[in-house]
Amino acid sequence: MIDTKFKKPGKLVKFRGRRCVVQPSEDKEIIMLKPLGGSDDEMITVFEPVLQPFDKIEDDQFELPDISEIDSFLTAKLLYDAARLSFRQVSGPFRCMGKLSFRPRSYQLVPLIMALKQSITRLLVADDVGVGKTIEAVLILRELMERGTIKSFAVLCPPHLCEQWQNELADKLDIDAVIIRSSTAAGLERKIVGDDTLNVFNYYPYQVVSIDYVKNGSQKMPAFLKDIPDLIIVDEAHTCTKNLDFKKVSQSQQRYELLEKIAKNENQHLILLTATPHSGKDGEFKSLLGLVNTEFESYDFTDLTTSEKRKVAAYFIQRKRKNIEKWLGEETPFPKRTMEELPYTLSMVSEYYQLYQEVLKFARGISTEGVSENKARIKYFAALSLLRGVMSSPATGFEMLQRRKAKIADNGEVTDEEVKDNPIVEKWDEQSDSEQIEIIERAGLTDSEWDTLNRLSKKAAGLICIDKDNKVKRGLEQIKIWINKGQSPIVFCRFIATAQYVAKILKENLPKDVDVRAITSELSDEERREKIDEMAKSPKRILVATDCLSEGINLQDKFNAILHYDLPWNPNRLEQREGRVDRFGQPGWNDKNGEYHNTIDVKVLFGEDNPMDVVVLKIIIQKIQRIQITSGVSIALADDNRSVMDKVLKEVLLNPDKAQHRFSKQIRLDFGTSPELDELDVEITNEIETAREKAEKIRSIFAHESIMPEDVQKDLQEVDEAIGDVATLEE
Repeated sequence: MIDTKFKKPGKLVKFRGRRCVVQPSEDKEIIMLKPLGGSDDEMITVFEPVLQPFDKIEDDQFELPDISEIDSFLTAKLLYDAARLSFRQVSGPFRCMGKLSFRPRSYQLVPLIMALKQSITRLLVADDVGVGKTIEAVLILRELMERGTIKSFAVLCPPHLCEQWQNELADKLDIDAVIIRSSTAAGLERKIVGDDTLNVFNYYPYQVVSIDYVKNGSQKMPAFLKDIPDLIIVDEAHTCTKNLDFKKVSQSQQRYELLEKIAKNENQHLILLTATPHSGKDGEFKSLLGLVNTEFESYDFTDLTTSEKRKVAAYFIQRKRKNIEKWLGEETPFPKRTMEELPYTLSMVSEYYQLYQEVLKFARGISTEGVSENKARIKYFAALSLLRGVMSSPATGFEMLQRRKAKIADNGEVTDEEVKDNPIVEKWDEQSDSEQIEIIERAGLTDSEWDTLNRLSKKAAGLICIDKDNKVKRGLEQIKIWINKGQSPIVFCRFIATAQYVAKILKENLPKDVDVRAITSELSDEERREKIDEMAKSPKRILVATDCLSEGINLQDKFNAILHYDLPWNPNRLEQREGRVDRFGQPGWNDKNGEYHNTIDVKVLFGEDNPMDVVVLKIIIQKIQRIQITSGVSIALADDNRSVMDKVLKEVLLNPDKAQHRFSKQIRLDFGTSPELDELDVEITNEIETAREKAEKIRSIFAHESIMPEDVQKDLQEVDEAIGDVATLEE
């Protein structure tokens, strides 16, 4: 019979010649021993009823030092501090604290506490942009690893975020994860040592995987599903949804089907991360929640019962900045964002204005005689595409207007699926920056119409200079103001050609010590990140980018101002762009007088004499911004609502003078005597109001009250008492 004093957790004993520390055990007949200095994998389990007499658990202690061993006080103090810090992983309620390179904000512990209340971790974390969802996820990851709950994990994310996740894991957790995607898989396979049953998915325990590499339909999905890591973290989960109310094949659905197969295993740990869980479609929102608990797919979120709210709240958390700016007496210094419109005019006598008018006339006059309704709609898309390209920049206008050397042959009748959505209005999760020339080529233009475009392209080519382009001139003026104040701006453009053109103009008209670079989808993910990292070395820097950088990639440590050079036709895109720099961890900037500013300056460039710009700004963007300011909720318009935008654009195309007259000089919308525009105003207002009501309802349910602040404060106090607070550690 073993003496009970040898069973007390924390007791130093000797067993089979090894010094061990007794660990907690739920069974009185089982003694858990961890070798001193050993890992959890070396744990020894002793079953007392079968223990032989010669296998004794004996008392042990460290030899006391004598006076001859006295050494430097500083060395002793260093050893004392190191020993105290090493206790962090077993002190207080959390085991992960000793394995972090940072101290989390108090509010970031809430998802961790939610996870620890579950036997199998299943969470949808939907905190606001910039609040720190990555940190919240890695906290849970490290805690589960320290508790021995998981031994392997994979982060599934869009391909352009792989390096960012790999760096975050290395920096914050000291975990060396491998990136698995098409460009790295072969190299990783060559490093595998073992039999033929091993592959990249079961050989490497810590993975960052491009979700498109393993999504449904890919050749790699079966291998991934065969050896799924213990924990799956899905970043940008809103790109992996499926509208449960409709059936439509898309890339997002392929991603969803992968996650659906992963989630079928009831013992699979799963964390979904997104700042936009509700894109305006209830069906997609329910598909996300259904991944953490299939029961939620049948819930009516417009009329949840109290018990249903409580159940969902155990799996779903969504907090806005104002919920956590002051939490438990701890202030989180988010930057202050300011937004201003930056108008410009082309001047009615300018060559650029004349080009726009000619393109507008051409677009309105594209022949639809004798063609099907679907073909006519493709021609309408082509007209919109041309107008948008020309007003983006003369460089993009030239790209779109010039006649292709080899026109694509007519591919037959246009299908209903091709014209169901207007491709010129950006989708929710779309990051395309191409000139969409294929739409123009698909329009089936006549030889005469192609000749006209060719003539207009030569005019556009003659405008590619700052003297003839008031838009780029106005943008340059603002950039100079920011650079002179000590700020580092990002210029967001819609098209590749525009980004390259703007970057060229800036380089030619700014001092040589200003680092100006254009980043578009023409560069690989690795090349984009390399260029951005290189820019951090330049005291004066300007990034000209397309929407290939508008989602997921964090740029807050390098940039602090944004110029929307091209207005997005989907208002959700504005928030996605600004969220790259407006987030916790934004270091702020010092002006020339040494005064510190923690601000994000945002300027929206728009043409006062461009009816498309004016209507997009006045009808949708300003309305949404006013509601967000007054209600405090972020509004996301669903892709379904692009049809409303489509109607607005069509009306402007048909009646540009009327639209220009009604909107150009007014902040408040007033459609006057135009019944068509008046009807559209009502429709848009209703859509925005519906989106607001949904956002408010979701926020009011899950803001998150199921974890009381007092509980988090108690846990933090226990940690601080055991290992010291921040001030103690800094000393």
